[in-house]
Amino acid sequence: MLGKINATVLIVKDLEAARSFYGDTIGLDVLFEDDVSTGYKMADHDFLVLQEKAAAEMMSADDVGIGTEGAHRVLMCAEVKNVDETYQQLLDKGVNCIKAPKSQDWGRRTAYFKDPEGNLWELYHHLPEDAS
Repeated sequence: MLGKINATVLIVKDLEAARSFYGDTIGLDVLFEDDVSTGYKMADHDFLVLQEKAAAEMMSADDVGIGTEGAHRVLMCAEVKNVDETYQQLLDKGVNCIKAPKSQDWGRRTAYFKDPEGNLWELYHHLPEDAS
């Protein structure tokens, strides 16, 4: 019924802050940009930041949750070559890193950060089989 998920749309309040964070701080390459969104390429996945007012026009203000503060329901995960190096690069750029790198029992080394609007991200790389 459903195929591969090949895009993520992150609904944001402050589009300019999101553009600065994902473009300048994180260093993603811009695919396209318009008045209400910016699209980036992450390997074979499209990543888009969309202004919440535009998302409300597509759906509804209630569906988008404008004016409500809720719990985080999504954790975006990005594979990197080396979690420790990437984590340090983000710290050096002033990113709000919330959990230092740690080797997990499920076979990944992970670290966590928040974007300027509090959206949660996991950085990970796979551990060698004998290290998990």
